[in-house]
Amino acid sequence: MQITNKYSIMIDIIERIKFEIRQDYYVQNFSNDGQRFVAWYMRNIHLLDQRQTKDAITDGADDKQIDAIYIDEDEQKIFVVQGKYYQSDTINAEPVREVISSWSQFNNIALMQENANPKLKLKLSEVAQALEEDSYCICFELVTTSIFSEEACHDIEAFKTNLTEDEDTEFNALFYVIDKNGLNDVYNLVVEKTSPNLNHTLTLEKGKYLITELSSTKVLLAALPLKECIKLPGIKDGSLFQKNVRQSLGINNTVNKKIKKTINDANKCSDFFFFHNGITAICNKMERLSDEQFRFYGLNVVNGCQSLNTILSCSENVKKRNDAYVLFRFYEIPQRDRADSISINTNTQSAVKARDLRSNSKQVLRLKKAFEQKYPNGFFATKRGEQAPGDKDKNYTIELSVLGKELMAWYMQRPNLSYGETKIFDKYFSTLFKMEYLPEDIYALNYWMRCIMEIWTLENPKGLNDVILTMKAYAPYHLLFAISAIFAKCNNQLNVPSPFECLQLAIKYDLADTIISLAADCLNNALETESSACQINNKTFIPQNWIKNKASIASIQAAIINCFSFNPSAKQMRDKLKIDAKFFSYRVQADE
Repeated sequence: MQITNKYSIMIDIIERIKFEIRQDYYVQNFSNDGQRFVAWYMRNIHLLDQRQTKDAITDGADDKQIDAIYIDEDEQKIFVVQGKYYQSDTINAEPVREVISSWSQFNNIALMQENANPKLKLKLSEVAQALEEDSYCICFELVTTSIFSEEACHDIEAFKTNLTEDEDTEFNALFYVIDKNGLNDVYNLVVEKTSPNLNHTLTLEKGKYLITELSSTKVLLAALPLKECIKLPGIKDGSLFQKNVRQSLGINNTVNKKIKKTINDANKCSDFFFFHNGITAICNKMERLSDEQFRFYGLNVVNGCQSLNTILSCSENVKKRNDAYVLFRFYEIPQRDRADSISINTNTQSAVKARDLRSNSKQVLRLKKAFEQKYPNGFFATKRGEQAPGDKDKNYTIELSVLGKELMAWYMQRPNLSYGETKIFDKYFSTLFKMEYLPEDIYALNYWMRCIMEIWTLENPKGLNDVILTMKAYAPYHLLFAISAIFAKCNNQLNVPSPFECLQLAIKYDLADTIISLAADCLNNALETESSACQINNKTFIPQNWIKNKASIASIQAAIINCFSFNPSAKQMRDKLKIDAKFFSYRVQADE
């Protein structure tokens, strides 16, 4: 289909959806087009795999107006999705009110669970556990193939205002609406999310801007009225922030509440410029059209996502603030790598993660130096988004965040905590990184983890339980723990084996694949045993909660003991996996 105008583009995305939801995966796993549309959205926009998508769908009887729930552990966001697959051109206010209804129920999840369908009950339990950590934000998404009516738009704005002004809400919340016009936009953003192409023209006030050049870079500093900020394109759908290292954290976090309070106070808003650190934007090209008029090509905000989302959420008051300004820094930087560097280095406010702050710690830099000296063809990436040079071997590339999770699973023997990057680099950092890890052991952990992730595929070569496969953010670290526990069992040890010594033996006897298969079987058995026990005791088994609990560790250890007691091949393997006691160390102690 040749695209010639905006209407053709809209038709194209709808036709694409119609065609794709007729494929076998959607037809065989979902009972109607409504579910298939939501599944398409989760697959193509949230980029879930097939199992994760099926796990996320909660649509059906007693779904409490919730079609899907997905928890993004890395971004610490809980996505609550309501989809409306309509053939009509417009959609009325009813689905908007359904989202409002589901939002109001989240203040009492226990009550919400009482009459929910079984799938939703499990998902709500996951949500409740995530919300115990204050850092999570709930993102309500209403997605439709139609266009919202005037009445619906009115309710949407009223709901956003309510979210902004409600001080009693116990959680951070955002509300996104994506209609027929927006579906194509968000789809293209995902396809080309590293190449945003937003152009915008600004008229600045005389005497309130400065043009200069620094390091061969054109720079524009301006005191921009807040009411001009809300006209910037791409705030609602996030396309303005594609190069930002963080997206919006919700309008109810501490910093954003202060911004909102200043805007809403008519007596204080004139001091907004002095209270705020400013916003940084980059563009591919900056063109001066007249004395006060400038056009920016490929505009992107790399620091200020939280502020602009909060300013937009207070848009009605912002329009009244003629004396409220914010400092804007515009840089003309077409080079992608330099733009990424500026994004990383300008984000030092409220939402910088503990992992970012630890990247330059003495412990981490010592590990980096030792590893790269031992393996000159390797690279130890300490900073988020850091890429290995082209001449480095990807098999010897270490990423700090992943290493922290591996250390938690192997040396601390707490794979149930490996998913929590914030805890690893905050609460447990001093203890976990106090130990001097050998470069060989760091390499070996990376090797084992790469082998584990290679089996996390649709082909499922190790026969992992489907429920385990959906838990890609958690379960691989339980498998890594199981490997360490197998070697400990073979040596009658309660201590932790050296990952490198384990790897050497596995390679010497060509047993690496067999050991991973054995670990996978034990993880399967642990899950199935716990599920059966819950059924016998008339309890609800929630795999995602079980795998985040220490009970999962005990279950895996019990499964390994049973395996070596009754599995002949495991018994035969025991003698080949003998390791000298000097290569075992005490478990890193930091009980939760």
